[in-house]
Amino acid sequence: MSQSVNLSASGPPETVLDPEPADALERLAAAEDLPDEERRRAVAAVVADHPRCLHAWAALGDEARDQVEAYAAYRVGYHRGLDRLRANGWRGSGYVRWVHPQNTGFLRSLDGLRRAAEAIGEADEAERCAQFLAQLDPAGRPA
Repeated sequence: MSQSVNLSASGPPETVLDPEPADALERLAAAEDLPDEERRRAVAAVVADHPRCLHAWAALGDEARDQVEAYAAYRVGYHRGLDRLRANGWRGSGYVRWVHPQNTGFLRSLDGLRRAAEAIGEADEAERCAQFLAQLDPAGRPA
C-alpha cells in the first residue's frame, strides 16, 4: 500500500486511503436495487469476499436487522479502517476527510458506530465517536 499522507503548512497532515476493490464497489452498487433481505445477503457476500473493504462493512451495518448487529458491523469496519489508515501513513492524528471517496467507508463505519452506540445506550462510546469524527474532518459530512 502506498503512503498517502499529505503534509500541509496550514494544519495537520491529511490521509487518503487507498482505493477499494472495483469489483466490490460494483457488487455493492448492484445490491442497492435488490429487495431488503436479498440486498443484505448480497452485501454480506461482498464482505465475505473482501473483508478489508470498508465500504462493504459500512453497507452491512446499514443493512443490519437490529442495532446490535449494526453496532458489530460498524465496529469491524471502524477497526479495519484504523488498520488501513495506519498502513497508509496515518499516525493517530491528522485529517481523514469525507471529500475523498476512498475515506467514506471508514467514516461511514465510524458514524454508524456512533449512531448504533447511541441507540443501545452506550453514550460514552457515541460521544467518543462524535468527537473523533469532528477531529478527522472539522467540516463534517457533506450534505
